[in-house]
Amino acid sequence: MIKGRVHSVESFGTVDGPGIRYIVFLQGCPLRCKYCHNRDTWAMCGGKEMTAEEVVKDALKYRTYMEVSGGGITVSGGEATAQPEFLYEIFKEAKANGIHTCLDTSGYRSPESISKVLEVTDLVLLDLKHMVPEKAKDLAGINIEKTFEFAKYLDEHKIPVWIRHVLVPGVTDSEENLNLMGEFVSKLNNVDRFEILPYHTLGVHKWEDMGLEYPLEGIEQASDDDVKRAKDIIEKYGVSVYNK
Repeated sequence: MIKGRVHSVESFGTVDGPGIRYIVFLQGCPLRCKYCHNRDTWAMCGGKEMTAEEVVKDALKYRTYMEVSGGGITVSGGEATAQPEFLYEIFKEAKANGIHTCLDTSGYRSPESISKVLEVTDLVLLDLKHMVPEKAKDLAGINIEKTFEFAKYLDEHKIPVWIRHVLVPGVTDSEENLNLMGEFVSKLNNVDRFEILPYHTLGVHKWEDMGLEYPLEGIEQASDDDVKRAKDIIEKYGVSVYNK
């Protein structure tokens, strides 16, 4: 029986997918995002060992709320696909119980390597870090070309996706980045929602608690005006930006 490492769960999540959701934050992440608000999830050796059956059994306590609201289970992290076998077992168990499944990912893995997972995934929340390759590498330690390939795979296989982008003043809010993003997303046919997530500093205390220096110290949180400006640029490409 496969066991995985779970960092934490949230039983009434309302922002990571449709409806009321049971969110599973898996332990482990190969990315090194400078704005990470779950810094304590990076290590693969942390968290609590659980089976997929245990995870879904706990989630089913909230089945009524999920069904009434059109919700389900979202697996996040860390990076959820860092534990692909465990992730697959959670989603397979969820689908066996009629529960909607949502994967929150940066798309850093090749889609072929997690094709089994995607077969039991109803929705993907795909985080686009930065459209300029060298800046994506500096910001998150990720090869953004892999994310592009992942997005195109989802499109080709008609897997619904919500695209999300963290707007960091002075880091990801350049016209170059936003224009490239609008152009790229406009060519995808499976995007149900595009969200701009304003940068915040709510996770800084986790870095401090671990005795670590926060990489974006001094960067201001994104304002409503910052978000509106980004929205206006992206919507020039016919991409509708979701307003909460």
